[in-house]
Amino acid sequence: MATFPVVNMERLNGEERSATMEIIEEACQNWGFFELVNHGIAPEFMDKVERLTKEHYGKCMEQRFKEMVQSKGLEAVQSETNDLDWESTFFLRHLPVSNISEIPDLEQEYREVMKEFAVQLEKLAEHLLDLLCENLGLEKGYLKKAFYGSKGPTFGTKVSNYPPCPKPDLIKGLRAHTDAGGIILLFQDDKVSGLQLLKDGQWVDVPPMRHSIVINLGDQLEVITNGKYKSVMHRVIAQTDGNRMSLASFYNPGSDAVIYPAQALVEKQETKDLYPKFVFEDYMKLYAGLKFQDKEPRFEAFKTIEKAANLEPVLTA
Repeated sequence: MATFPVVNMERLNGEERSATMEIIEEACQNWGFFELVNHGIAPEFMDKVERLTKEHYGKCMEQRFKEMVQSKGLEAVQSETNDLDWESTFFLRHLPVSNISEIPDLEQEYREVMKEFAVQLEKLAEHLLDLLCENLGLEKGYLKKAFYGSKGPTFGTKVSNYPPCPKPDLIKGLRAHTDAGGIILLFQDDKVSGLQLLKDGQWVDVPPMRHSIVINLGDQLEVITNGKYKSVMHRVIAQTDGNRMSLASFYNPGSDAVIYPAQALVEKQETKDLYPKFVFEDYMKLYAGLKFQDKEPRFEAFKTIEKAANLEPVLTA
């Protein structure tokens, strides 16, 4: 099995730039994931984010999770559970309008730190999109513009904790899925593992590395690149020991952004009509009910809609 791709972003500034861009390209085509080190977000700041996130879980979320487990009788399950996940979560929206001030129970320091973290992650996401444009031969800013819609991108952070699970063979931390959106930036626990991706029919661990940011590609980038880059199934395996922290930030298209394969990439490929054209919000509505299923039927559903629209007769006076 090939080694999980790790990208040292400092090497983009010197003579190793070409080799580093090749690592990114290979990862986007064959893994759908890669891990960033030396990405520009200060280690001391990431330590503060981690400390405040874990403190908030202990103060405000842990007891609620234990009560949920008890109410559903999850500790006594005898067969595999396929309709829920062993995770404690809440969601912070950053763009187009932040909801951080509205989330209850957050300490003011935590609110301010997460606002700053979001600013830094947004900047990193847009830099990464331009690196992908460079590798794809698209003009700089193409992907950001494709995501923009009328109000800019949608950007938010899913704050998750995966507590110790007594029966990890029967309950997943998070069931297998691809991500619906654009580019995902994950700050994960470096002591407790659990994230896995599906590669060549086998589940592969995403290695926890201190102060790294794990990147994965969502369904929208697969569509825009006409399948050159892939979104990949991944899951979280619950652990019997240790509480795993996960901060997954989703830089997605705006709700009214129209998503379709980049013409410049379609022209380069022999198979032209691989992916449909759709409004991102419509895709999300479909995804909501089909998240834990294969992505291909979602794409096919929109291709069917697109073909039907193209076949409708034009009324003339």
